[in-house]
Amino acid sequence: MTEQHVRYFNRVLVANRGEIALRVIRTLQELSIASVAVYSDADTDSAHVVAADHAVHIGGSPVAESYLRIDRIIEAALSSGADAIHPGYGLLSENPDMVEACERAGLVWIGPSASAMRAMGSKLNARRLMIKAGVPVVPGGTEPIADEEAALAAAESLGYPVAFKASGAGGGKGFRVAHHASDVPAAFTGAAGEGERFFGDPTVYAERYLANPRHVEVQILADQHGSVIHLHERDCSVQRRHQKLVEEAPAPAVSAELRAAIGEIAIAAARSTGYVSAGTIEGLLDGDQFYFLEMNTRIQVEHPVTEMITGVDIVAEQLRIAAGHPLTLAQEAVRLSGHAIECRINAENAAKNFLPSPVRIGDYREPSGEGVRVDSGVRAGDAVHQWYDPLIAKLVVWAEDRDAATDRMLAALRDFTISGPATLLPFHAALLSTDQWRRGETCADLLADRAWLRSTAG
Repeated sequence: MTEQHVRYFNRVLVANRGEIALRVIRTLQELSIASVAVYSDADTDSAHVVAADHAVHIGGSPVAESYLRIDRIIEAALSSGADAIHPGYGLLSENPDMVEACERAGLVWIGPSASAMRAMGSKLNARRLMIKAGVPVVPGGTEPIADEEAALAAAESLGYPVAFKASGAGGGKGFRVAHHASDVPAAFTGAAGEGERFFGDPTVYAERYLANPRHVEVQILADQHGSVIHLHERDCSVQRRHQKLVEEAPAPAVSAELRAAIGEIAIAAARSTGYVSAGTIEGLLDGDQFYFLEMNTRIQVEHPVTEMITGVDIVAEQLRIAAGHPLTLAQEAVRLSGHAIECRINAENAAKNFLPSPVRIGDYREPSGEGVRVDSGVRAGDAVHQWYDPLIAKLVVWAEDRDAATDRMLAALRDFTISGPATLLPFHAALLSTDQWRRGETCADLLADRAWLRSTAG
């Protein structure tokens, strides 16, 4: 079926803000689908609002008063004549209640089912499903830990160091490591406390802590006709406090043979839940052993690096899948060309332990040129708001190999001008200039070195 004969939607509401809202709107425009933006008080004249065909105000600046209000987003979709909702990432993108609200309102949810979200939203439940499907998981428990005494028993059984994880948490929250028996009470209660505070679920389990694994994830696409493919892997090992800073594809430590094996693991994981839409199987790579970590039931922040090496528009595929069409390509047609790197340009000061810098942007000039892509949600004069994620832009480059991509990224970082807030531009330039990066290491030693971080001050 040719692209011009594909029946998509008439109008899609984008239930997000910032760069991902603009990213989705761009693909909607390319497919001649009308777009609807939603916005809070703080985002009245934001770039995504200006870019959309229609825009609906949904509440106050805090996300709890606007972007997390299911009722107002549904109302906005219905009043604007939208027939589908794309959630982007974060916010309500992995909320099964939102999916069910769409269904009740007669709207199409551009994403997986509520049942798939619930199956994968609980890390404990996901571990059980993966074990049943024969997918390798990090050695650990499959049942909740009741109290500190049980936590100590679990730690002694697994051996130290051991990680305590809140089952419903994500984004680096609800994660504590105990290196010794004396660390267990604080690690257990800390994980449970964050799980309760941020996700409403204090359930905790334990697993063996891998000291310096690579964080490798696989992009999958699954349609309503039973086809599941993978778009190869990404390496997201450069993190601070379990939050990603730099992503690249393909992963530098993955051979062709291992790549094929990881891809098959990802497909098996997706099939185990009857998954439909775009999703990501996140895992830990310890030597040549790949362990399932969790599944993100949405598009990822770092999806552009996969698009750059495969030529696949993942948002367009999400739209096709949600409209009931088959995938545009089979597994054997998925190419892998060159190397791509993404740097998250946050309004943060790495030299001050990544202190957020929510101030107004002055000058703003993006780099351009062959193999350079910028996904941004801001313009000169826009404010970086305290209520939202500090991500200003994602700087993405592609080149023939990793060394060439690194050189291109360093040049693009030099050409990127942002005045006003402190940003991660100097941090990324320093990191990609190190021998550790060039050798393809995780750079965990640098991220833990306060003196080195202070040296990145721009």
